[in-house]
Amino acid sequence: MKAMVITAFGGPEVFAEREVDKPIPAKNEILVKVYATSINPADCGVRQGIFGPRVKLPAILGYDVSGVIEAIGESVKDFKVGDEVYYAIPLLEGNGGNAEYHAAHESIVAKKPTNLSHQEAASVPVAGGTAWAALIDRANIKVGETVLIHGSAGGVGSFAIQIAKAAGTYVYTTCGGYDIDLVKSIGADRAIDYRNENFVDIILNETNGEGVDVCLTTVGGEILAKSLMVVKQNGQAVTVTGIAGDLNLAIRKNITVHFVHLDRTRPKLDALRILIERGQIKPVIGMSFPLNQIAEAHKKLEQGGEGVRGKIVVFCGS
Repeated sequence: MKAMVITAFGGPEVFAEREVDKPIPAKNEILVKVYATSINPADCGVRQGIFGPRVKLPAILGYDVSGVIEAIGESVKDFKVGDEVYYAIPLLEGNGGNAEYHAAHESIVAKKPTNLSHQEAASVPVAGGTAWAALIDRANIKVGETVLIHGSAGGVGSFAIQIAKAAGTYVYTTCGGYDIDLVKSIGADRAIDYRNENFVDIILNETNGEGVDVCLTTVGGEILAKSLMVVKQNGQAVTVTGIAGDLNLAIRKNITVHFVHLDRTRPKLDALRILIERGQIKPVIGMSFPLNQIAEAHKKLEQGGEGVRGKIVVFCGS
């Protein structure tokens, strides 16, 4: 089969098209014809070498998959040949979705939402699953609460807005001014232009000094530390990135700080499928590329800025 492989760590130029062996599913695995995958910050990090020798080269990246089952192992019970499925691959596996086929343990696989294309579905597992883990599993958001989401126009952020609204919360977001219309269109109640507005002043003013129940940040740096100023006493803060700055305010305000990493299990994808099929969540696709242009897709994600919103997807088949 064809695959886009990295044989060294570095910039996007390390990708090369190769013919590799088609996977053979083990007894608890399914073999999927990959129709689409997507690019996540983790893809870029692995390619750059930040996980070092834990990733064995040559490696196939790509941690989202949407496709059709072509074969099943003898012990597979929940799926059959021809099923449309989607799932997230363990980060350091080294045999990812940037290929024509992928074999996965059935425990991480879920039925694809029937109302999404494969390209749309491929944008969901990692980003949608991370947003779900942050807001539902960790923060356990509740009807009537107020949530602040930083990086709201990105992959995780765009799903987080919609999950928070489906849960019955009031949603503050920060984003670039050029993305305000987008985040409002998917459910943000109040969108703040982080380049030209002070989210601390705005939120404290609009909440009479109380702040929000939950803050989720999908961007690094000191934004989490700064956000503690607008989290209520006994509130919660969640991050899916590294942190910097002084977190002592969390202690003084008794704020619970959660650090979230996605576990690749089926229940989150089943829950997301229900909301997607109800029309409560709609993936935001910013750009799409064919598999042989995956280097360009990586470049776009790393450049960021205006025009890079939601997810960048890669189509591998028809």
